Amino acid sequence: MGAAFFYHLTRRPLEATLPMLLEKARAAGWRVAVRGVDAARMEWLDEKLWLGPEEQFLAHGLAGAPNAAHQPILLTTAPGAAPNAAECLMSVDGAPVDPGEVQRLERVCVIFDGGDAAAVDQARAQWRALTQAGCRAQYWSEASGKWEKKAER
Repeated sequence: MGAAFFYHLTRRPLEATLPMLLEKARAAGWRVAVRGVDAARMEWLDEKLWLGPEEQFLAHGLAGAPNAAHQPILLTTAPGAAPNAAECLMSVDGAPVDPGEVQRLERVCVIFDGGDAAAVDQARAQWRALTQAGCRAQYWSEASGKWEKKAER
């Protein structure tokens, strides 16, 4: 049974934080699905990942593209199982996470923008829903300038 890790962005934007989390997931040997709610936003993230530093290249693709099932990192808007057999799910922009996914996968990351009140409210609702369903969860904040675990259930 996995756990949900909530990442509260307060200092760096998603496009700076996501590659770091993806590198950690890949270092653990996990295939990753990055789930968003808007296809255009996922295309934007795809472009940001391609434009990153060459030494930090993260092989990835968009759902629906040829060979999507072979991608170690797949950007998608579809709920449920990712076609790349992901072991880790990263939810961005308030994308839904089901308690069954947390229990089935190695890790679920909920990444949310601390400068967006609606995103914070959505993350709090997800925390409550997942922990009430019996999922383990951790809350991480970068408010001090480095990532620190602030809560665990």
